[in-house]
Amino acid sequence: MTESESPRRELARMIAGAKRTVIFTGAGMSTESGIPDFRSPGGVWSRMKPITFDEFVNSEEKRREAWTRAFSGVAGWVGASPNAGHMAIAQWVAQKRVSSVITQNVDNLHQDSGVPVERVIELHGNASYATCLDCGLRHELEVLKQSFLGAGEIPSCRDCGGIVKSATISFGQAMPEAMMQRARTETLACDLFVVLGSSLVVYPAAGFPIMAARNGARLAIVNREPTDQDEFTDLVINDEIGPVLSAVAATLEADVTRPPSPRH
Repeated sequence: MTESESPRRELARMIAGAKRTVIFTGAGMSTESGIPDFRSPGGVWSRMKPITFDEFVNSEEKRREAWTRAFSGVAGWVGASPNAGHMAIAQWVAQKRVSSVITQNVDNLHQDSGVPVERVIELHGNASYATCLDCGLRHELEVLKQSFLGAGEIPSCRDCGGIVKSATISFGQAMPEAMMQRARTETLACDLFVVLGSSLVVYPAAGFPIMAARNGARLAIVNREPTDQDEFTDLVINDEIGPVLSAVAATLEADVTRPPSPRH
C-alpha cells in the first residue's frame, strides 16, 4: 500500500464499518463536472454581484436581471453531467451504505446520478426548476424560458399570479425549515458523517459536521483545501473528490467480492 492509497483505504474501512452513513456535499463536489465554485477567485460571485432575496421580490428590474442570468446560463448552475464522485455516492445509496445525501449544491446532479429524490436533502434549493413564492407551485424552466425570451414576460404563477423564482435559496432568504429539520434528524442518527467538497464556512449548513461529531459520529472530510473543522475529524483527505471516491468504491467492491479466507 502506498502512502497516497492509505487514506482512501481508511475511508473505505470507515464506510464499510458504519451502520448509518450521511454524505454532506459542497461546491467542490461539482467542480469536476464543470460547475464553478461560486466563492473562489474566478467563481460566479467574483464575476457578478448576487441578487438578494429582497431585491428580487421588491424590484421588477432585479427580477428581469435574475431571469436573464438564469436563461443565458451565465451562472453555470445547471446543464452539467454527474462525475465519478456523484456516481460512487449513488452506488452507495443503492447498496444501502449511505442513508442520505445532504447538499449545499443546487445543480440536481445527485438526482441525475441516480440518488432517489427522497434521499437528497437540499439545503440551498435547486436551480433546475422554479416555484411560486406565494403558493409554492412548481414551474418548469423551459416553459418560463419560452415566455421570457419570446415575449419578455417576467415569470408569474399560472395559478395565483404570484412571483415566481428559481427554487434556490438566495442571499437574505430564509433557509427551508423542512430540509433543515431533515438534515438535523439524519445528522443525529448517523455514526459516520462524510464531508465532500465543502469549505465549511457557510452557516448554518456548516454546523452539521460538528453536530455529528459531538453526537458521537465519526467524521471524515475530503476537500482540496484544509477547512477550519479538520481538527475535529477522524480522517482528512486533501485531494480531488472523483479519484478518491472511485478508489474507495473499488476497495469496497473488492471487499464484497473477495472470497472468504480459508479456515485453518
